[in-house]
Amino acid sequence: MRVVMNGLLRFSHPVLPRADRGQRRRFGREVNVRAVTFDGNTLRLVQDYAEPALQPGHALIRPTLLAIDATDLAVIRGDIPHTGVVGHLFVGVVERVEPDAAGGKQLESRRVVGSINVVPPDSQLARRGLGNHALERRILGLRQMDGCFADRFVMPLHNLVPVPEAISDEQAVLTEPLAAAVHTSRITRIEGKPYVTIIGDDPVALLSAQIMTRLNASVRLLGTNAERLALCDKWQIRHRLLSDVGLRQDQDIVIECTGEAENVASAMRMVRPRGRIVLRRAVLPTPDESTDRPGPDLMPVVLNELELIGARCGNMSEALSVMSRQPIDLVSLITRRFRLDDALDAYRAAAEPGALLVTMQP
Repeated sequence: MRVVMNGLLRFSHPVLPRADRGQRRRFGREVNVRAVTFDGNTLRLVQDYAEPALQPGHALIRPTLLAIDATDLAVIRGDIPHTGVVGHLFVGVVERVEPDAAGGKQLESRRVVGSINVVPPDSQLARRGLGNHALERRILGLRQMDGCFADRFVMPLHNLVPVPEAISDEQAVLTEPLAAAVHTSRITRIEGKPYVTIIGDDPVALLSAQIMTRLNASVRLLGTNAERLALCDKWQIRHRLLSDVGLRQDQDIVIECTGEAENVASAMRMVRPRGRIVLRRAVLPTPDESTDRPGPDLMPVVLNELELIGARCGNMSEALSVMSRQPIDLVSLITRRFRLDDALDAYRAAAEPGALLVTMQP
């Protein structure tokens, strides 16, 4: 049975996978796991996916909580070309380690999260601390690497970060979007008490608003979804609908989190001359996209001498440190909670208007 939602998301009831992935043996028997897979057309919950083999320098992880966000939905829409096991947000326990020359046994039985960008640690950019930008990087559940939506999955040891005991699973599973928000605040360089506008109401935008408010910035968040904006009342952060805001060139910094060309254009008209705009997403339409829609007019960048900065993934260790020291509200970003057995329903819930993050417990 297949269900089509809005002509975009395709789901199927559990089916048997092809036996083409070298099954692993444990105690003399083949080991299979449940996994959520995508073949480029249909999302499935597979009941007997082969547990991945453990290579030197890697850990076998049993997830304790998983989360679906807009990036995962982009995969099954076809916007991100990935097939295989999906998913990139997790917290889990290291069940087994295959050490390499650098060791790694100390992570066994530890609760961990992981950086989703997988780059050989000896690559040129990784040695300079810029591994997230390496062309050869693989990305968990998004690019040339099976994801974490399974009973077991593997990751390189150097990508894993232990989670402090005081941090709950529901907080830890959102370390990656928090890391992105922390990185945005770092790269934005908050000095004095600047006027900051954040355009967008996705998880990174909402977390950025919380963080920058604590950095002494005068923050307002502009979005389109009233339910998401209502979270700002809880945090005492100013917010308005994007359509209700004037464009007066009075903001020191504008952080654009939607990637929509019209919103980038609005950002250029909100920021003061020689102000700063941070782009959190690729601006649509991208050069390789077939469309008649125009991209943003960048002339204001020249005329008003604006500074454009891109911001992507952040540091997971820094995010956990911020989580431990500051009262960042992560749990309110969880819209619905499911079991892994109900993964297809969880994806449907994540695709509903207003949904932010949907969790799954294996």
